[in-house]
Amino acid sequence: MVKIEDLKKIRAMTGVSVDAVRKALEEAGGEIDKALKLLQERGAKVAAKKAGRETAEGIIASYIHANGKLGVLVKLLCETDFVARNEQFQKLGHELAMHVAAMSPIDIEDLLAQPYVRDQDTTVDALVKDYISKLGENIKIGDFCRFEI
Repeated sequence: MVKIEDLKKIRAMTGVSVDAVRKALEEAGGEIDKALKLLQERGAKVAAKKAGRETAEGIIASYIHANGKLGVLVKLLCETDFVARNEQFQKLGHELAMHVAAMSPIDIEDLLAQPYVRDQDTTVDALVKDYISKLGENIKIGDFCRFEI
């Protein structure tokens, strides 16, 4: 039997649907760590299936550092305008812009390989794949530009 507290906890941590969290907890025998690992593996599979889909919509996300001497623009692409307007998608854009400001990647390949600035155990690529799983659409980083004085 799945504990409602565990279900709520994992849902809050991952943003994955209640049904998916319930199934993962059931398969993991109620163990939160195992359920999180199952959800992560499933998210990677979902991202792989969606990788070939066209990304013709999206946003330009920005970040200006508090001192006003560093700014970043990130072109974040998705499949539909509906997802582009989604708060989670926009949050991802902002997080990526802040990461670029902090870590100064050379190109998109370097950016995707870097450990995510807010969680060194996760790469930026894994972060993007996590959002693909949450939002159900292919997401790509189209380009980014970092300006510094």
